[in-house]
Amino acid sequence: MEAATIVGLLADPVRLKVVAALALGAGTIEEVAAAAALPLKDVALAARRLSRAGLVHRDGHDLALRTSVFGQVARAAAEAVPPPEPLSPDPAEDAVLSAFVRDGRLVSIPAQASKRRVVLEHLVRVFEPGVRYPEREVNALLAVWHPDVAALRRYLVDSALLTRDAGVYWRSGGWVDV
Repeated sequence: MEAATIVGLLADPVRLKVVAALALGAGTIEEVAAAAALPLKDVALAARRLSRAGLVHRDGHDLALRTSVFGQVARAAAEAVPPPEPLSPDPAEDAVLSAFVRDGRLVSIPAQASKRRVVLEHLVRVFEPGVRYPEREVNALLAVWHPDVAALRRYLVDSALLTRDAGVYWRSGGWVDV
């Protein structure tokens, strides 16, 4: 069974209520009907469909949710996901970036200076060399990464990756992709 099959089965509100009632301890068609506030006929049809799919064990009126199937399918889906693209060709830098960057966002600003430098050098690439940015635009670019734009701005300036003069910023450090 695949994760998409389970999602499809649970997309039906009646089947979802049946699974929820079973997960909460109902053990018979009657108990599921009472817990889910559903007619017996609807519970029986949903239980039959869930049983055919292998999510529910059905023995007459007794029902049991096969919770192990959910775990097996989740593990198989996780194994099928390709590994994420490295954020840096350098394995040491990639390890640092992987710890602090998720889905293109900075989850936290590293406290350790060496790790913070790796993250800042990655982040400064959003600024084009030779372009002057007003503070408002710098804030907008940094807000995509992390809500604390003031701290990021300060760290970038303190690390000599950005230079600031009269509210205007420009890139002054870090590697440039050519």
